[in-house]
Amino acid sequence: MTRAAAAVESEGEGQRQYPMDVVCLGELLIDLFPAEVGRPLAEVSAFRPVPGGAPANVAVAATRLGLRAGFVGKVGDDAFGHHLQQVLVAERVDVRGLRFDAKVRTTLAFIAQPDVNSYEILFYRNPGADMLLGPEELDRSLLASTRAFHFGSITLIAEPSRSATLEALRLARVAGALTSLDVNYRPTLWPDAETAREAVLGVLPAANMVKVNEIELGLLTGTDDLAQGSATLLGLGPQLVVVTLGPEGSYFCCAQGAGHVPAFTVETVDATGCGDAFVAGLLTGLLAGEDWRALLAVDDLRRILRYANAVGALTALKQGVIPALPTREAVGRFLAARGVTS
Repeated sequence: MTRAAAAVESEGEGQRQYPMDVVCLGELLIDLFPAEVGRPLAEVSAFRPVPGGAPANVAVAATRLGLRAGFVGKVGDDAFGHHLQQVLVAERVDVRGLRFDAKVRTTLAFIAQPDVNSYEILFYRNPGADMLLGPEELDRSLLASTRAFHFGSITLIAEPSRSATLEALRLARVAGALTSLDVNYRPTLWPDAETAREAVLGVLPAANMVKVNEIELGLLTGTDDLAQGSATLLGLGPQLVVVTLGPEGSYFCCAQGAGHVPAFTVETVDATGCGDAFVAGLLTGLLAGEDWRALLAVDDLRRILRYANAVGALTALKQGVIPALPTREAVGRFLAARGVTS
């Protein structure tokens, strides 16, 4: 019996059955990490392949934190694509929603690190398999049986993945799932900034929670003021807006109030993927209760963001995202050592 089937069987009769806590849709690819920090992309001496892709990172991070997670996306029918499937399976991510395409390759992303807190990415996809997921390929039962649905903006760039994303979002909303959007703006993949802005603003009303960084906040609202920008986004439909601030922590805004939650100080090795880890921590906190809406209070959100900050901080201690993602036990030890109750 699969984990999902076991979860359904364990539910009491007459109750709504949610075999998945979170389903993530988007890119699953190979990140090629640089052999050294401090060199521009063209001067990196060698690259090391590591499984990646923001929504896939969130799915793996979620399982390590104790959630039941599934992934929806497409890879090439090639060695990289099958390796990525094996990685997800090994991490106990449900892959019913993963599709293979024999006509195109799995996307690659070459990464350079000017310093440990920043990175440059060059995507190799013309097109990549992640761009070609169609709405007819969605596993509808998976999307209709999850407590939360998480996606990013990259699959909104072109068809058919745009239509697939919008249909998956519709199915999740019909099922009553918490909908989570990480803007994850990649300028080199969009025709221009205004196209990206319009696409994100177009789906924002359908997202219960939106996560942005400071650059994305400015892109969407025209201001870098945290309070003003977050309030603007909140007014467009989401119930929760979260801004990640790197080494400065995170900021939240909801109807009941707003606030800044400081980061944990660590010796950063690689900040790549810390935002994905943060999102998984955030979703773990929001899904801890019967109804996530009941946790949209200032004190609860400070506690949840503190936990998410810890998940992101631990991810910064190793190079590569998936290999660096912490377990629930590791996060608990990290917080306990700092006198924080999770």
